[in-house]
Amino acid sequence: MFIYTRSHVEGMWWITDTSGGAETVPSQLQLAEPKTLEPQHEGRSFFKEAYDSLSVNPYFGAGAGLAGIGLAMSVLKKMIIVSNAFFRRRLVISLEINNEDAAYPWLLNYINRHSVRQTRHLTVNTVIRQAESGRTVTAFSYLPGHGMHYFVHNYRWIQGLVPFCERNSAPTAVVATAWLQFSLPTAAASGFGFGRSDVQFLKSILDKATAEALAKVETGLVVYQAVGPEWRRFGTPRRKRPLTSVVLDDRLAEEIHNDFREFCSSAQWYAERGVPYRRGYLFYGPPGSGKSSFIAALASHFGYSICMLSLSERTLDDDRLNHLLNTPPPNSIVLLEDVDAAFCSRVDPVQSQKAYEGLTRVTFSGLLNAIDGVACAEERILFMTTNHVERLDPALIRPGRVDVKKYFGYCKGKMLAKVC
Repeated sequence: MFIYTRSHVEGMWWITDTSGGAETVPSQLQLAEPKTLEPQHEGRSFFKEAYDSLSVNPYFGAGAGLAGIGLAMSVLKKMIIVSNAFFRRRLVISLEINNEDAAYPWLLNYINRHSVRQTRHLTVNTVIRQAESGRTVTAFSYLPGHGMHYFVHNYRWIQGLVPFCERNSAPTAVVATAWLQFSLPTAAASGFGFGRSDVQFLKSILDKATAEALAKVETGLVVYQAVGPEWRRFGTPRRKRPLTSVVLDDRLAEEIHNDFREFCSSAQWYAERGVPYRRGYLFYGPPGSGKSSFIAALASHFGYSICMLSLSERTLDDDRLNHLLNTPPPNSIVLLEDVDAAFCSRVDPVQSQKAYEGLTRVTFSGLLNAIDGVACAEERILFMTTNHVERLDPALIRPGRVDVKKYFGYCKGKMLAKVC
């Protein structure tokens, strides 16, 4: 007969055989400690039970840890961005230049000449020049490509960011605008601000770049052509042509010269009387009589540039024409050559339709509004040339649109003596 006793040792229950005075040997049977049943609480929270279940789930703990790390990294990144913007606004002064500004290529050349290390990413600009002998010479100038560039000016580091500007090849497309940005650490960081000297320092860069660029500019007649919605320089400046190089009747050349000079000096007179400060000229006569040549000589004499626009261009429409005629570069004249090739008199509608058909999308009313409409800009000088003045509509050449009409004929009499 075996007698078993149960004892509680070291937190566990053991069953031993105590019969026959044998040695007490723990059996292999181990009994679990009886649990005290907790009374069930009615209305125990669902969230409490869910928390108890998830707290012992190892996958949930690992996921919560990763989520916490991600949240901390996101907050840290945001703090770094905000701090960088905060200190950059107070410790760095910047200057931005529009790529349509005249100083834009000057500053690019300045960066290229004063870069700390040789720039490895370049863009090429082709320059075509005409030598004194008349031979065309092609040269290439290399400018810094888009990206970050560093250079030194007056022993101070400058960071220049050249943007990437994608241009659409379509003639009527709007050219994208980019900004060249210079960043300069301020001389003194105390007080989280920059002084007037830092602004003057950036201005000195502009002055230096401008001086170097203008020193290389050839003095001559600048010609612009319409590319899309803007005017762009066409080639390099031409040699200035003196007025005496175009042989005309002395009286004709003097009248045009005096009228042009008087208009250029009468801006105040127009402003006091509320008259639009615009002038229109029409030169007509047979081909080769010197109409275009005299316009070039007149512009050279008074230091004006010429903006050439062809009304027969297929991509030209009313909106683009209006924009171009009212946004010429400063100190320039607009030249419309052979205006009769695009529009004829409305007196002969058959002939007008044949001449107009397939040439341009510009309407006659659109041209009239572009010349002297309500939205027309002031300080504009317009020259038109034609070989057949009788084909032009009277509305186009009436006073207000055309103020001066001059006939250019072939050489005769004293004019032939001057040529010889």
